[in-house]
Amino acid sequence: MIAGVIGATGYAGAELVRLLAAHPKVTELALASVSFEGARIEDVYPNFMGKVTARLVKPEEAAAQADAVFAALPAGAGEAYAEACVGRGAPFIDLSADFRFGTDEALYQAWYGKGWAKPALREAAVYGLPELNRARIWEQAAAGRVIIGNPGCYPTGASLGAFPALARGLVDEGARVIVDSASGVTGGGREPARAFHYPECADSLAPYKVGCHRHSPEIARNFAAMAGRPVQVTFTPHLAPMNRGILSTIYLPLKREWQARPAGSACLPPGPEAAARAEAIHHLYKEFYAKEPFVRVLPAGVPAATGRVRMSNFCDISVTLDQSGTILIAASAIDNMVKGAAGQAVQNLNVIMGWDETSGLEAVPALF
Repeated sequence: MIAGVIGATGYAGAELVRLLAAHPKVTELALASVSFEGARIEDVYPNFMGKVTARLVKPEEAAAQADAVFAALPAGAGEAYAEACVGRGAPFIDLSADFRFGTDEALYQAWYGKGWAKPALREAAVYGLPELNRARIWEQAAAGRVIIGNPGCYPTGASLGAFPALARGLVDEGARVIVDSASGVTGGGREPARAFHYPECADSLAPYKVGCHRHSPEIARNFAAMAGRPVQVTFTPHLAPMNRGILSTIYLPLKREWQARPAGSACLPPGPEAAARAEAIHHLYKEFYAKEPFVRVLPAGVPAATGRVRMSNFCDISVTLDQSGTILIAASAIDNMVKGAAGQAVQNLNVIMGWDETSGLEAVPALF
């Protein structure tokens, strides 16, 4: 297979190149970059030297010659390439937000400040969180016209951390779910910005875009799909002084039947009831993800940590009851460049093609 990457010199694009170069089913890469057209990828990223020597071409060329195309472009830039791919039956996997919102153009416009030039393309689009939409991806791929809206990095970690609790009805229907997430600086992309300069972000942790981050509606839509009802969500992202990773801590108020004590009771040390309830919830999470190759529910007492999923497609999840026994605290850790972007895109390709879902993604996480 020839795999095309449009936007191959951005951080997510380069990560796609790294993963696809080692994919057993990919025989050739068609790489495109407007900024570096004519150069070789190894000239931009010397780590590819001797391994990937493809010359960077125009996006139109990559879209025309590849059997499957990935687009790592800014929002609003990929529709024309998606149309070209759909027209000839080639899968198009988009890492921007352009195909994440179904047919809800008004919601997209409200958060991204632009509409869609080709809204009819959404008929072929599927939201590409395999753990949620695997069957829909298969169905659309079988029809021969598939566009994948690859999920955002924050929504991936938050959604996987909350999915079992929402889907199994553990969460109080009148309660607000709180999501606090911290991301490495690669999440800001390769283009320089003051907030990501070393003196600004080193040795410092700070929230940003509080109350108005673009991933907020995506998280809310995912939670609603998982719960089968609207879910109130407050999401706050933080910039962490690390290159890779996202740690999301999700606070899920439990229904009374799942609480260890009645709501409003004194906050006492956990007793046998709380321990039994925590064990039941942990078992529920383990059972829910038992067949998912990239979701690891950690043993009780082992917290999720970004360092243990680095450069892998894993999502690690830990679950704990708060001391009152009324709130489930789920923590999820992903590599924002892999499961949060390029790795999940490759996982989607594997699903579309009917390959082993782990193909090209089997690497053990790099601890250091």
